[in-house]
Amino acid sequence: MKQCIMLAAGLSSRMGHWKMLLPWKDLTVLDSALQNALAFCDTVILVTGHRAAELRQRYADRPSVRLCHNADYMAGMFSSVRCGAAALLPGERFFIVPGDMPAIDPNVYRLLWHYRTCYCLLPSYAGGNGHPALLPAIMREHILAAPETETLRTLMQICGRESLPVTSSTIHWDVDTPAQYQRLLTLFH
Repeated sequence: MKQCIMLAAGLSSRMGHWKMLLPWKDLTVLDSALQNALAFCDTVILVTGHRAAELRQRYADRPSVRLCHNADYMAGMFSSVRCGAAALLPGERFFIVPGDMPAIDPNVYRLLWHYRTCYCLLPSYAGGNGHPALLPAIMREHILAAPETETLRTLMQICGRESLPVTSSTIHWDVDTPAQYQRLLTLFH
């Protein structure tokens, strides 16, 4: 089974207001991120936190989306990574991606999945790594055993990381600030 953890628990503090339900084409930022992941993945584990009730109401009836609430989301992103990892079916590789990336080309998921490695795999474009990351099954156990002060980046470095060149710059396009959001809207609308 192809599983993806999608992180949507944060406050969107750099944006100045919550970004997950901002308009994106005829959807929202999070709708589009989910649609792109589900174009290849069987299941997305959507990690909620801030404004969880809105996301639960919006996505609870979608069988391919499993909601996972991180009550401790204020502790930082790694707490959401741990929450999502706990909800995974064990024994399988899995993707992890922020929910504020509405433009990732679904083919990136496919390319990563079909590349065989025992390491953490990141797509790379123009010399820079991006999202989604594809993690080996053992990373679930490392994430769950790690202290709360750990970061996913550090765990990936310890466990080994590999980059796979892709032809899509969309792996870098997240919506962290109003300027980034406007720039992406201009590109895609």
